[in-house]
Amino acid sequence: MRLLNLFSEILDGFFISFSISIASCYLILATVSFFALRRYMKRNSLTTFRRLVGYKLAPSVSLIAPAYNEGPTIIENIKSMLSLEYNNYNVIVVNDGSKDDTLTKVIKAFDLVRVPLFINEKVETKKVRGVYKSQNKAFKKLIFVDKDNGGKSDALNAGINISSSKLVTCIDVDCILENDALQRMVKPFMEDARIIASGGTVRIANSCEVEHGRLVKVNLPKNQLARFQVLEYLRAFLLSRMAWSKLNGLLLISGAFGMFDRKLILEAGGYSTNTVGEDMELVVRMRSLMVSKKRKFKIHMIPDPLCWTEGPSSNKVLGKQRNRWARGTIEVLLKHSNMFLNPKHKIGGILSYTFWALFEWFAPILEVVGMSYFIFQILTGTISWYHFGALLFMFYNFAIFLSCFTIYAEEISFHKYNKISDLLKLLVTALIEPIIYHPRVTYWSIKGNIDEIKGVKSWGEMKRDGFEDSSKLAEEPSKLTYELP
Repeated sequence: MRLLNLFSEILDGFFISFSISIASCYLILATVSFFALRRYMKRNSLTTFRRLVGYKLAPSVSLIAPAYNEGPTIIENIKSMLSLEYNNYNVIVVNDGSKDDTLTKVIKAFDLVRVPLFINEKVETKKVRGVYKSQNKAFKKLIFVDKDNGGKSDALNAGINISSSKLVTCIDVDCILENDALQRMVKPFMEDARIIASGGTVRIANSCEVEHGRLVKVNLPKNQLARFQVLEYLRAFLLSRMAWSKLNGLLLISGAFGMFDRKLILEAGGYSTNTVGEDMELVVRMRSLMVSKKRKFKIHMIPDPLCWTEGPSSNKVLGKQRNRWARGTIEVLLKHSNMFLNPKHKIGGILSYTFWALFEWFAPILEVVGMSYFIFQILTGTISWYHFGALLFMFYNFAIFLSCFTIYAEEISFHKYNKISDLLKLLVTALIEPIIYHPRVTYWSIKGNIDEIKGVKSWGEMKRDGFEDSSKLAEEPSKLTYELP
């Protein structure tokens, strides 16, 4: 019995120490992010981004959007991308072997003709069947690429090969961008030669009103699962990635919206096609390349809500997404394990990599181990209900505090949810999230770990409801199915 009590004391100390460590790290990140956000708001409050629209020295940008079975929405999506407020850019849409009518719809809608184009294939991709440009001057910025199916990474690499711009912006074709998104993303590159990439903040667009591919009104999602994601995304971008950007330790730029130095992407070898975490893997590989070449660099985070995407509204679809995220994280961390506590990588290796390994990969596993240990203590009668209750109360309240702090940061910065009812709903979401939502995320992460061990590589089938177009309110929104390769 004495040995059992000693074992319990050691494990108790371990779990308490780990819990305090993760809470302390998140608190430090939140504090750094908060002050970085305030500084950003103050610095950019008087900036006129419209000056960049026609500025002759503004760098050229290629907006690259992979498309797979996007027939129902592809026309409006392309029109949206062509209407951004930036002069020196083009739009490269890569049809990744769609099985629907994506190709024929785009050719007809934009008056496209096939053009002879020499492609300097610096990154190997699946066969490009043809490149199309419009005969209509109104769509002169559009380049449409048709290729064999190879997945998102392969499609992005094809677009990068075709682009001749200084910068490339990789986005999901169904995302909605703010009109001045490119201006804000380009600005860091113009201010600091060390910038090799900038990441745009992504927000949840469920229940928002959209007209002709443009977001016209922000609403808090009606679906509670989507509300959880609103809070989750706010925490991730405003109170985490802002801090890592400030510390120059950012390892991830969202695949939904990121801008990169094209030459450096090519030098790094393009997007990896053998991982489901291609966005994070590219950023980490670019960092490693800069370290190996002994070049100074920075990766910047833009806190403005520039990109809006539809979050999964069902547990089934969200579970597949989080499963994929977990597998992608594991693949990247294992592939670049040489970064772990490596002083050559500075903040990226000593802090960023360690944080992701301990708190993004191992934390869900330890959480399940901790719950199993809790049951074990009950069965063996070694549990201290007083200590358990105190810890549960402390960390539940810490989770609520962090979410409320996030809501406060949003309110004093961008204030997108300006209804009192929306604010109250977000606060209620913060109260119930640790009980209702967090256990599901943990389960999906564990499932991702198991699937990674099994060697699962597929993205799976994803379903979206589609954005509500306020110009077509009389129409019933259709159910769109995306069978991702």
